[in-house]
Amino acid sequence: MASTFTAFGLSPPVFGLNSDKRVQVHSRGSIRCSATRDSTAAALSLNSVRVNDAVNGIISSVSSIDTGNGEVKKKKTEEEEFHEGKLEPLWDDGYGTETVKDYLDYAKDIIKPDGGPVRWFTPTSCGPHLKDSPILLFLPGMDGLGLGLVLHHKSLGKVFDVRCMHIPTQDRTPFEGLVKWVEETVRAEHASSPKKPIYLVGDSFGGCLALAVAARNPKVDLVLILANPATSFDRSQLQPFLPSLESLPAELHITIPYLLGLVMGDPMKMAAVNIDSLLSPAQYFEQLAGNLVGLLPRLSGLADIIPKETLVWKLKLLKTGAAYANSRLHAVKAEVLILASGKDNMLPSRDEAWRLMSSLQNCKVRYFKDNGHTILLEDGVNLLTYIKCTCTYRRSSKRDYVMDFIPPSASEFKQTLQQNKLFRDYAGPVMLSTNEEGKIVRGLGGVPEEGPVLLVGYHMLMGLELVPLVEEFLSEKQIMVHGIAHPTLFSPHVESGNNEYSFFDNLKLYGALPVSAANFFKLFKTKSHVLLYPGGAREALHRKGEQYQLFWPDQPEFVRMAARFGATIVPFGVVGEDDIAELVLDYDDLMKIPIWGDHLRKENEKYEQFNVRAGSTGEVANQALYIPALLPKIPGRLYYLFGKPIYTKGKEEMLKDKDKAKELYLEIKSEVESSMSYLLKKREEDPYRSIVDRTVYRALQDPTIQIVPTFEL
Repeated sequence: MASTFTAFGLSPPVFGLNSDKRVQVHSRGSIRCSATRDSTAAALSLNSVRVNDAVNGIISSVSSIDTGNGEVKKKKTEEEEFHEGKLEPLWDDGYGTETVKDYLDYAKDIIKPDGGPVRWFTPTSCGPHLKDSPILLFLPGMDGLGLGLVLHHKSLGKVFDVRCMHIPTQDRTPFEGLVKWVEETVRAEHASSPKKPIYLVGDSFGGCLALAVAARNPKVDLVLILANPATSFDRSQLQPFLPSLESLPAELHITIPYLLGLVMGDPMKMAAVNIDSLLSPAQYFEQLAGNLVGLLPRLSGLADIIPKETLVWKLKLLKTGAAYANSRLHAVKAEVLILASGKDNMLPSRDEAWRLMSSLQNCKVRYFKDNGHTILLEDGVNLLTYIKCTCTYRRSSKRDYVMDFIPPSASEFKQTLQQNKLFRDYAGPVMLSTNEEGKIVRGLGGVPEEGPVLLVGYHMLMGLELVPLVEEFLSEKQIMVHGIAHPTLFSPHVESGNNEYSFFDNLKLYGALPVSAANFFKLFKTKSHVLLYPGGAREALHRKGEQYQLFWPDQPEFVRMAARFGATIVPFGVVGEDDIAELVLDYDDLMKIPIWGDHLRKENEKYEQFNVRAGSTGEVANQALYIPALLPKIPGRLYYLFGKPIYTKGKEEMLKDKDKAKELYLEIKSEVESSMSYLLKKREEDPYRSIVDRTVYRALQDPTIQIVPTFEL
């Protein structure tokens, strides 16, 4: 059995936490464990990994590692391992490398009675975290094991100091006792780092715990992430059946795990976690069937995880916890993110999410219509992705959009490419760039890789050019492009009506941030690639007949900032919106429609506080936001041309000489217009401009081909 746990290393008990809270290492182990209450024999089942010393519940690293074969290697220093600087784009987040099967296998050992109390542990699969990472405390569901983040250990462990709460099967601590136990750690961490947030991830029952702790500690900076919180337990679909559990014969309890397995989660979603979605249907279902065959027999282990007496106790605990948390919702000041499932057969989680959102002061919801109760163990829900795309991740009391940004991982990018495949095939983007000699080349070879780099260009209708542009920079150059976006996109006004993952979430996941001088400063200082549209919303939401017109302000707003940091400016043009869709109703048309025009006017009054052009003159000051009516066409192509790089390094005179700054500004604007003129002319020579021609080309060559030829350069 020991070989099963090479990733997590669970097996017979190997160390204890005594009354003076010092770890006694008896053999090799794979969980870093700490306890915050006195105990004579607190132990977790372990097998072949490292054990850290725990003092007052805080884990401190040891200087060597027992590798499991008697060899002792010198441990990396904190600077080398635990305090790495930053993550690079397309980093390996390890999502899905561990699955529900691992959860059930690990549970077999971790449930073994040890007589110990509730405790924290850190799975070694979490690995070293980045410098200044906030602490994340995982509060488990009804199982109490603390293994509910098994799919997410590797990804969360990079950007959080993860600790998981373990409630032994035989433990009978009342709800308020558990609240006080978690509270002790929260207050100790807050006293140690008062300017850093503390994350509480509450799964089902753990959601009640998290809300209770937050209500009792309104002055502590807490961020709550609640997965189908059990605050709706009094309205559970299982309520009519709960009284009969106590009288259920012991010999029939073995059936309960299978029933719970079907009620609490979706076996198909659980089995699909580590399957490549790009496989052919036959290969996909073959692997899915194999995973199901391996998963279902393991469900019998739930009878040991939750014995009859424990199940009855946990249900009473749930009832008490839900009532306790609900009575104190008004006192919760914490930032809250709720993940709610649409197919939760245990709790009315969707309705409960809406209720909590209206009851809590600072709450967001993300809804997953196809997931079950155990959402954190199911496919398609990468917890870190939703923490990032809702701007919930921060390392201090206030989110820093630049310094707190976590670049997309390889698994996130792979999923994005799959989601956007239809649009890429539809738009058939052509990328061209200009090298330092002024020669136009295919691809992005002419765009400098060393930052800071400022990409300045035309904002197409509805930002149609954004997705292919960002994807191409990541695919070809592994460079993250940070788009400077309208502040409205980061306000509650753009939350989708159904609270599902949206296009705006995707923008935030891929580096978009609100326009501000401070964000510009930080991006240039960190040598980033920045995407700027001086025409902003006026350009992206232009009127009929205004395609390919620039609505730039008169002042060279960005030139002097770029010169201050010696940034390289790359002007670019993009055309093709008129080949993709026709603008049927623009802002002027919509304002003439009775009732709708009044509605649109009132909506823009709400956005007035976010108008970054307030006080400006000319057309650029017209920042009215609206959704135009578009009529799709048989698509042509999107064409991009990045111009010759303009170097500002050594041109510090522009910081003081406004005339020289204005001269360079007009040069950049002229380059953008020239690029679009070139593309409009050359696209007439493209034999594969139409999607019909591109489809035929793929059919005759290779249906999986990504790049279809275009005009001669």
